Amino acid sequence: MRAVWLLWWASWLAAAAWSDRTVKQPARHRQIVYRLLAVVGMVLLFGLYEHPLRVELVLWRAPDTLAWAMAALAAAGLLFTWWARIHLGRLWSSSVTRKAGHHVVDTGPYGIVRHPIYSGIILASAATAAARGTALAWLGAGVMTAGWIVKARLEEEFLRDQLGAEDYAEYAGRVPMLVPFTRRRQSREPSGTERQG
Repeated sequence: MRAVWLLWWASWLAAAAWSDRTVKQPARHRQIVYRLLAVVGMVLLFGLYEHPLRVELVLWRAPDTLAWAMAALAAAGLLFTWWARIHLGRLWSSSVTRKAGHHVVDTGPYGIVRHPIYSGIILASAATAAARGTALAWLGAGVMTAGWIVKARLEEEFLRDQLGAEDYAEYAGRVPMLVPFTRRRQSREPSGTERQG
């Protein structure tokens, strides 16, 4: 499972230079919360911590069949992130930003969910937690999910302001935020699109 994530992470970093010039971004202090949640969640999910006693609560031991199925599901989630990133092209950024020539992208994976990169990572995290079968892994997946939700909301607020509320409202009215094929509640929730992961 870690190999799937490491391959994704290495390829993701290698492609980081493929992005247009940043025109504007929200204050850096507004981006600290989602970054912190992502890091803490990742540590909990993968168990990248030292402790003298093995006190981690094991909920189940995944049989080989389940472990392989969850590895395949994690890979599918991470492939979905790559489809979104390639489709987004040079508008992608690791931070919440507005790029030169920025516009609402509503085709490809962005026609399924407004934040397909975050959706793919959330799916891969849940599959990883299921394969590990520990309470801390599930807590990590939950913390990471909270981080992506915080980032998605910040991003939508920022881009709605930068690119125009009407375009975002129309897009958000027909495409769910993170979970495909769900109908969105009619609310005044900020709308938008994702251009980063």
